[in-house]
Parts: sequence; C-alpha cells; structure tokens
Amino acid sequence: MNKENDLKKISLLYNSDKVEHGYIDIYHEYFKKIKDEKLKILEIGIADGYSLLTWSDYFKNSTIIGIDIHKIDIEEKKLDRKNIEIHQGSQNDENFIKSIIEKYGNFDIIIDDGSHIAKDVKKTFKLLFPALTNNGLYIVEDIQTSYIHFFGGNPFDLKYSNSHMNFFKNLTDSLNYQEIANPFYSRKEYDSKIINISFYHNMVVVRKGENNKESKEVLNHSYEDMKYLKRIERSGNKTRYFIKYKIIFKLYTLLLFIFYMIKKILLFRF
Repeated sequence: MNKENDLKKISLLYNSDKVEHGYIDIYHEYFKKIKDEKLKILEIGIADGYSLLTWSDYFKNSTIIGIDIHKIDIEEKKLDRKNIEIHQGSQNDENFIKSIIEKYGNFDIIIDDGSHIAKDVKKTFKLLFPALTNNGLYIVEDIQTSYIHFFGGNPFDLKYSNSHMNFFKNLTDSLNYQEIANPFYSRKEYDSKIINISFYHNMVVVRKGENNKESKEVLNHSYEDMKYLKRIERSGNKTRYFIKYKIIFKLYTLLLFIFYMIKKILLFRF
C-alpha cells in the first residue's frame, strides 16, 4: 500500500465520513510521520465505528481508545481488536473523563467527534488538554455547529458569542501572550502551553507544547518599559526617556485602558 495514500485508502475501505468531510487529507499531513510510533489515541464519538477501524489499521502500533455516550455493540461493529478499547460515557461527565485519564494517563492525539455542542466541546477540552502530551494534537471536528443555535452556537453575533469557535479563536492570543502590551494583563490558563493552532473548513487543530518565547517589543506586558530599557542602553540619557516612556507613554496607556473598560461596561462585553 502506497505510504503517501494509505490513510485515504483505509478510510475509503471503511466508508469513513472523514473522507466526505475533507478531513482525511488534513489528517494525512499531521499523521504520516508518526503513523508507526507507539501512541495513545483517544476519539470522542464512535457512531458506526468506521473511524476507529481506520485508526486501528493505520496506527498499527498504537492503542486506540473510543468513548461514546451510547452502548456500542463491539462484535456487531467489528471493533473487537487488540489495539481498540471502548468505554461508554458522556464527554460532559467530568467523573467519567477523569476515570479515562486515570486509566490511560496522557494521550498523544485527542479527536473530538462527539456531541458537537458548544458547552460539551469547551468542557471536554478543558478536562482533556492537561492530559495531552507535549507536541500532542487536540483536534475538534464539525466545528460548523458553532454557527447553529441548536448546538449552542450563535449565528447572530459571531464576534462575541460563547461558541466553541470563538473559544478556539481566543486561544490564538495564548500563542502571543508575551506580546500583549497591557500592564494589567493577567496570565491565562493556556498561555505558554500552545505552540500552534490551525483552522480548516469545519475543523481546528491545536498542538500543545512549551511556548515561552520572550518578546522583543514588550517587557512584562509593557511596551513603555522595553522602549525605555532599549533607549537608555543606547544613549544613557535616563531622565529624558524616563519622562517620555515611564510617565507620558504610561499615562497615555492608562487612559486608553480606562476608555476601553468604560466601553466594555457600556456594551456589556464580558
């Protein structure tokens, strides 16, 4: 079997809907270099089982764990394989998810193809992301439900809705948290823990890793402090640059901060 096309061929063999949705070509780019490694792969949502069968054939040296809220007939769906393990439970059940983490430890790949409901997707990410290995992949499929109100999405207020798409959009700021020139900035949960976020049609891929790259423009979330430091290193004229950056520029930043806080309160943007 051609190594460059084997994932797609396996998916077509099992009639996996990941081909129809256009996900397989994306998966191929991420998985082709690690397919022979010994991994732990967790997929949320089993349905017909075709996806698990695909992963089972493709990742021959890996353990494939599938969870589903419904009881799965393993024999009927031909999932009784050595490298496939099935568990019944809800992705929204914190105790159930914790029991899965306790049993398997960390995961190298996590795929959320479960309920596609906004609150479930966000809660599951918060519960499982700590159990993802460094350089591991967290993938959410069918994220188009962010734009459907029956799934907890919001097609009427795309920018400020509590959808799962906006949740992942906001995570992009954690990639650049060191660059945020807000002296009142408080560190967020995922700052320094994400090294890449990629958005595709109806799909998002988050790669976990240490992200502690220091900014060249901002020092401790202050543009003024960094500019002051750079200027006095070049000229040594502390008084002039202290007045400019430590007083005038900081006062301007403070006024902007107050303005945006008032605007936020008036518009109820929290």
